[in-house]
Amino acid sequence: MQHIHDGYRGLSLLVNLNADRLFFIGTIVVGLLAGAFLGQALVSAGF
Repeated sequence: MQHIHDGYRGLSLLVNLNADRLFFIGTIVVGLLAGAFLGQALVSAGF
């Protein structure tokens, strides 16, 4: 049980240290998906 707790604590530390990078990557992915959706909507509307 202690091993699982230590592993979770280590994973939590990694996530906390890299949270800004994960947020940055997530923001880029969301922006790309929004751009693709908007582009598809414009193409199908005939613009």
